[in-house]
Amino acid sequence: MGHREDLLEGAKKCLAEKGFVRTTARDIVSASGTNLASIGYHYGSKDALLTQAFIALMEEWGEGFHSTLGGADGSLERMRGLWDGVLGQHEALAPLWAASLEVGLSGDRHPELRAMLAVSQAEGRRGLISMLTGTPEDEITEEDERTLGTVYQALLNGLMIQWLFDPASAPSAEDFTEGLRRVAEGLTGRSAV
Repeated sequence: MGHREDLLEGAKKCLAEKGFVRTTARDIVSASGTNLASIGYHYGSKDALLTQAFIALMEEWGEGFHSTLGGADGSLERMRGLWDGVLGQHEALAPLWAASLEVGLSGDRHPELRAMLAVSQAEGRRGLISMLTGTPEDEITEEDERTLGTVYQALLNGLMIQWLFDPASAPSAEDFTEGLRRVAEGLTGRSAV
């Protein structure tokens, strides 16, 4: 691997261990075996590198269990597969979710990092839509992303926040899916399958 790849791997490790805000450029250099100048050369800034590392970790996560979801596109079974996957990996993913919350709750102290993460949310929404509906990402419209994608993302983020705050009282994938079924039934006035 070259410095660019080494930096990305080091940043991913630091994100999991320290989060966005507490990770320093020196931490990344130490974890990657590179030098400080290579961060600016390859990524422009530490925050840009950490954002790329976050995106890479989320993509790896999505690719890792996309094929194991099962169920028909758009079905409750497919959604339950997503929640099973998320909850099955909650301990491994918890540092990433905590890191993103840390940035979100930091107010205006990290405007560039917040802006970069905001852009990555669009990618996440498209990925969730594709994963849950089977729609290829290049066919997902801006309206799909703005509507369906934001709902999927809110569900995913909300589930992970519940696990971060209190894993003992957080819902199981079965309970969460049943709740979604009941919401759909209430909205449509008919039984959801």
